[in-house]
Amino acid sequence: MFKHLLIPTDGSELSKEAVRSGIRLAHELGAKVTALYVMPDYNALIYGAEALLTINAAEFDAHVQKYADKALHFVEHLAREQNVPCATVRTASASIYRAIVKQAQDLDCDLICMASHGRKGISELLLGSETQKVLTHSSIPVLVHRAVPKEREKT
Repeated sequence: MFKHLLIPTDGSELSKEAVRSGIRLAHELGAKVTALYVMPDYNALIYGAEALLTINAAEFDAHVQKYADKALHFVEHLAREQNVPCATVRTASASIYRAIVKQAQDLDCDLICMASHGRKGISELLLGSETQKVLTHSSIPVLVHRAVPKEREKT
């Protein structure tokens, strides 16, 4: 069946739930995983918004690298607990979905396992859905982990 899962993560709680499911699936299948963190492309951000011109590029990069480390270490830790072989990749891109699809192809992954953040209404229209874009553009199967955000559980 599936031998190499790509698990994109942004470090959010919903993404962590998808990571947990992806690691469990890999364990059950005897597959390996590659965790992916897509970092924002600093240059694309600078040209996209004048307000960001005051941000120091080195400080921005250090912050993003620190956040990527935390998210990827989380995946490595869970994979180690389940005896699942795990590699990590970080890449910078102005397009998250394109980076996910490209990495899955470049790494010969046969399944992308990712979270659906479940945006609704105007936020979905304005922000779009990276998961939806991956589903639309990937020739590799995509398993979407649907979790309910904790703030919505209460309502």
